[in-house]
This record gives sequence, structure tokens and C-alpha cells, in this order.
Amino acid sequence: MATFAAPCAPHFELRFQSLFQQGRAWVFPCDACGQVDLDHLGERALANYLYARTVIGREVMPPRVCRLP
Repeated sequence: MATFAAPCAPHFELRFQSLFQQGRAWVFPCDACGQVDLDHLGERALANYLYARTVIGREVMPPRVCRLP
């Protein structure tokens, strides 16, 4: 019996762009709705994600969901 892989779903990232340093951003893998799977982030990435969420409007812009090529 042959098995076929499902077509690859597009990948997305959640981007927290810095308000003060052009080109600097925190970026995390997410789904099309911007949901980040916290269980699959490493310890440092999780800490960065939680920090970025707390400084929205003070250090970073609200996050954007970006589709990866």
C-alpha cells in the first residue's frame, strides 16, 4: 500500500517589529491565524515571545502574521 504525504501547508511567522531600531524584530513560527505553539518553543524563545507580548506599544509594534515564501 502506497502512502502519500499531504501537500505542505504554507508556513507563517509572527513578527514583532521594534519601534526604535529599524530592521530589528522578534519572529516566531505560527499558524495562519498567528497562533504560536508555545510547547514547541525553546526556553529562550518562549521567554522572548512572552516578553515581546508584554512590551507591545512600548518597544514593539503589534505583531503581524507574515507568510513565508
